[in-house]
Amino acid sequence: MPVIINTVILLLLLYSLHKLRKAHLLLFDMRDQSRQDNVSLFRQLEALQGLYAELDLKTSLPPTRGWAASPDFLLELVRHARAARPQTVVECSSGASTLVLARCMQLNGSGKVLSLEHDPHYAEQTRMQLKHHGLQQWAEVLDAPLLPQQLTGGDWSWYSLGHLPPAQAIDMLVIDGPPQATGALARYPAGPLLFPLLAAQAHIFLDDAARSDELAILQHWRQEFPALQQSDRACEKGCAVLVNAL
Repeated sequence: MPVIINTVILLLLLYSLHKLRKAHLLLFDMRDQSRQDNVSLFRQLEALQGLYAELDLKTSLPPTRGWAASPDFLLELVRHARAARPQTVVECSSGASTLVLARCMQLNGSGKVLSLEHDPHYAEQTRMQLKHHGLQQWAEVLDAPLLPQQLTGGDWSWYSLGHLPPAQAIDMLVIDGPPQATGALARYPAGPLLFPLLAAQAHIFLDDAARSDELAILQHWRQEFPALQQSDRACEKGCAVLVNAL
């Protein structure tokens, strides 16, 4: 009998030690995650401060959390637009990126942002923000409802390009839409539909490039457009930059 009791006590002790070890590991994981979150938050605050400094903004930007483009991605756009001075900027989806790019055009003294937006509510919000910042002459939000598109490899729901000016070479393309919820590989059509309109040495910025869908899209684009040169930027959601080397 004592042997059985001792065995039971030993098993209980081993089980308690096992649970205690799991609790310690969980605490360590939580500590590491907390540190990573703090580092990420600090980087975004630094990038946001950089945006206000480089653009000399007097009025606050709309929120840059959640679905919106993150400050570090916006800062990448600003630095390129200020250095390269693109004349025609096209972006898929509107929002804070529209404002900062329009401000770049204003500071550069030339250029225009054309923003494709499928949601009328968001389109009107962006127009109001542009007016609020006095940037309406430097950017135009184009109503571009999502329409069925038949492309090689399948069917997609993607922006109507009816309001996009024809025969206008794109110097800078920003892809931050449509939302992932609209379908698998939702941003793939930007390749076959917009890449042929790129000017020589045009730059493409793909947001959320760390997601599995975007990684698959980039692989398709590399196969279909081998002249594009790709690099990656260390943004929290991932940022891929492709350059039209033709």
